Amino acid sequence: QVQLVESGGGLVQAGGSLKLSCAASGLTFSRYAAAWFRQAPGKEREIVAVIAWNGGGTYNVDPGRFTISRDNAKNTVYLQMNSLKPEDTAVYYCAAGPSISRSTMAYNFWGQGTQVTVAS
Repeated sequence: QVQLVESGGGLVQAGGSLKLSCAASGLTFSRYAAAWFRQAPGKEREIVAVIAWNGGGTYNVDPGRFTISRDNAKNTVYLQMNSLKPEDTAVYYCAAGPSISRSTMAYNFWGQGTQVTVAS
């Protein structure tokens, strides 16, 4: 059974930082691209960052503030978020799929999400 479990969300003041983690099990994680998406209330789920199976081929919606990375030995993907803004408030989801993509449709496996709230 495949599981993706996010952690690291919470409440932070504007300008602060959070590091999200997503631990994968039940799949050969090193063979999959991984991504972080987010969904704010009343909005569609949107891409935040993507990373290829080998750590290359990344995409990042805001590379000046967000950094995606992975440790295949730990079956974990990370999202470091700095200089957080109130508009970053959302539920953040990790996902795994066979190839890098900005589309939710490309990902087979999803975590349950972790709430990030940025207070102004």
